[in-house]
Amino acid sequence: MTKSMDGQVMTLEEVAAYLRVHPSTIYRLLKRHKIPAFKVGSDWRFNVESVDRWCMALESGNDTQSFE
Repeated sequence: MTKSMDGQVMTLEEVAAYLRVHPSTIYRLLKRHKIPAFKVGSDWRFNVESVDRWCMALESGNDTQSFE
């Protein structure tokens, strides 16, 4: 992550590109409450810092957390 992304919010397509996965993977994670996100109207948004913490937790083997 670059420092210019600190505190920023990404769209679903942006977070998919950031994580280098297909957008359908992000939708699947959202459906299972496995990725930190919030809705603005009908659109999903992702805080970069939250996504980075989530990735670090996955890397350390703590992938049991659910986000609701």
